[in-house]
Amino acid sequence: MPPAPKPSALPTGTTRTRDLRGATRLARDATLGLADLVEAMHERIARLPGLPAPAQAGRTSGITGWVYRSVRGVTRVAGGSVDTLLGLLGSALEPASGAERPPLPQREALVAALNGVLGDHLAATANPLATPMSLRQDGQALPLADAAALAARLPQAKGDVLVLVHGLCMNDLQWTRKGHNHGLALAASRGFVPVFAHYNSGQAITDNGLALAQQLEQLVAHWPGSVRRLLLVGHSMGGLVARSALHQGQATGQAWPALVSDLVTLGTPHTGAPLEKAGHWIDIVLGATPYAAPLARIGRVRSAGIVDLRHGTVLRDATIAVPLPQGVRCFAIASTLGQQPGNTKGRLLGDGLVPLASALGRHRDPARRLAFAPERQWTGQGIGHLDLLSDPDVAAQLHAWLA
Repeated sequence: MPPAPKPSALPTGTTRTRDLRGATRLARDATLGLADLVEAMHERIARLPGLPAPAQAGRTSGITGWVYRSVRGVTRVAGGSVDTLLGLLGSALEPASGAERPPLPQREALVAALNGVLGDHLAATANPLATPMSLRQDGQALPLADAAALAARLPQAKGDVLVLVHGLCMNDLQWTRKGHNHGLALAASRGFVPVFAHYNSGQAITDNGLALAQQLEQLVAHWPGSVRRLLLVGHSMGGLVARSALHQGQATGQAWPALVSDLVTLGTPHTGAPLEKAGHWIDIVLGATPYAAPLARIGRVRSAGIVDLRHGTVLRDATIAVPLPQGVRCFAIASTLGQQPGNTKGRLLGDGLVPLASALGRHRDPARRLAFAPERQWTGQGIGHLDLLSDPDVAAQLHAWLA
């Protein structure tokens, strides 16, 4: 997860209104969830040994139950009232010029982190803070449905399009790290047109893959002139989203997958991430003890996207093994925190989040193993997961492969 953003002034206009509405709704949902959790714990502890469970599990009865029901009722009424009030204020806070303002990096980072942790909940409740899938440049969505508007935004567009897909809890602006941006650097040296995916990383990877496939189909259909080839670069979860998009696009007969020449993944957990696996076992342990079982709900406050990282799930049916796409040059970049190849630190920790074997698609089960050719694998030493975005050796390898 990226470092916490520095405090900044609140955005203005409708963006501020949307943020406030989203935060209010999320606070209301959190209060309701906490009331449920505390009541369930109360009921479990108060129940005498040997007595049957109540008709409604996790609910108390009598005066105690009335108190909890009152808390939930007031929360729903108050939350709904504030949400409605903020909606009415929306038009009053609209900027007079109506001009689209550039995004604040601090706000974008905060919303991206929130989407990564709770994004599936935000989407399911139609929370304004949920980030829809879009393709962007300079933090602004491209008008993919309007060929004329797209041509106006990309007057010098060439036929080689580089699509960059960010990772968990991140956003498209964070491809710039320590003054370097792989997409912009490749554009300057190779003439590619960089396009950055922006999405809700807390949603299931298969949902984001399908949404990305639909966006790329529109991009190809309305691109000024024509797209000669597409190159996909995914960091961390972004590599899984890109693979999912390719698989689903091919399965549904879309046009854009035939234009993909290259796929590069940077620190992608193709065969799973150990931190999510550890979180899953904590759920099991907490759920096995009578008094701690309600607390296991806290451990389950992980988005569908995070859960998908447990095994590197690319499709909703996790039992389906998805190989590397045919006819596409596929490359894998991995790294370790160790300074020397094969040392214990590098073997155990990988890049700090993704093990070396997972980033290179290695697995004990041959069906889940990804066939990256040896000359299309590269491992860096002493490079952390986020530093894959800025390390000069990684940049040099990308330039060499995509030449």
